[in-house]
Amino acid sequence: MKGLKADKNLRADALQNRDHILNVAREALASDPNTSLNAIAKMAKVGAGTLYRHFPSREALIVGVYLKEIEHLVALSPELLSKHKPLRAFQLWLEHLAQYGRVKHGFGNELHAAMTDDIFKDTYWPMIDALKSLLKACEASQDIHPGADPEDILLLLGFLWRIKPGRDAKVRADRLLKLIIAGLQAK
Repeated sequence: MKGLKADKNLRADALQNRDHILNVAREALASDPNTSLNAIAKMAKVGAGTLYRHFPSREALIVGVYLKEIEHLVALSPELLSKHKPLRAFQLWLEHLAQYGRVKHGFGNELHAAMTDDIFKDTYWPMIDALKSLLKACEASQDIHPGADPEDILLLLGFLWRIKPGRDAKVRADRLLKLIIAGLQAK
């Protein structure tokens, strides 16, 4: 994805700092969407200048967290398929997507406002391809009905970032994911 690949030109220590800031920001924004950039810098144990050098605005940081999460989900699809049976790989991928949904819930509105056509293209189509490979593998193993449209499934999975955080969020997401899998399964 273009947004992250450009950052690969950074020195190793700068790239490590950037990754660390994104990890801290993901957790901070998931627990409190109003966490300030200065608070995130303190939690990451970096100076505010370091944070602002990588992410000159709150919007840039939120987009950075989003891009990193999408890159992870896209890379996870073939990795899971290489280690698990197709249906289990699909279930595990959905669990990771649900976990990201809990993170995104906190800053979804800000991310939506920051979304550009380029960011959309750089993230949407790789996600569709990742989901398509999981669905095709499940079809080939006859675990799900043939013909599931990955765009329809991704749209349906949009409920994940609408689940309100709390004690029951994971249980609710798991229950809803089981309904989706049951609806796709071949009988």
